[in-house]
Amino acid sequence: MVEQLLEDYAGAYGLKSVCLRYFNAAGADEKGRIGERHEPETHLIPLVLQAASKRRDAITVFGKDYDTPDGTCIRDYIHIDDLCDAHTLALRYLMDGGGSTAFNLGNGEGYSIRQVINAAEKVSGKSIRVLDGDRREGDPARLIADAGKIIRELGWKPRYADLHTIVSHAWQWELKYPWK
Repeated sequence: MVEQLLEDYAGAYGLKSVCLRYFNAAGADEKGRIGERHEPETHLIPLVLQAASKRRDAITVFGKDYDTPDGTCIRDYIHIDDLCDAHTLALRYLMDGGGSTAFNLGNGEGYSIRQVINAAEKVSGKSIRVLDGDRREGDPARLIADAGKIIRELGWKPRYADLHTIVSHAWQWELKYPWK
């Protein structure tokens, strides 16, 4: 609805915009300058890493009976540095006279909850306690971005599409800052 309103506003007043549709933002700047910190935390990768660092007792997996290879939900994770690159390209696009539009931002690859946990265990060298929970209402089995439009139109390409890299950067952030 907001995208439709922005499109109407562009038509009526000439104010152009680019909407960037994030999928699952994750990771941290590899130099440790910026990363995720939410209160309360709701994002999977930080939650899993909190379980690895023992700031959290365990990670709960909500449903193991989805129609996926390992039964857990599959999601598309996008590194925060790749999001920054997309923002820069979107601003240049507008400054060069581009019209209002919207782009999906994701890697086009999906990773299951189990794959994220396994990657976190490998990166951290720690065992992560996993609890089984019921499915959450409305959770689709797969949610993967089609970023073809931004790739074609703006030349954007994720630099950190690999799950191991995303988790590794997030783990360095987890270790770097004392959390209270």
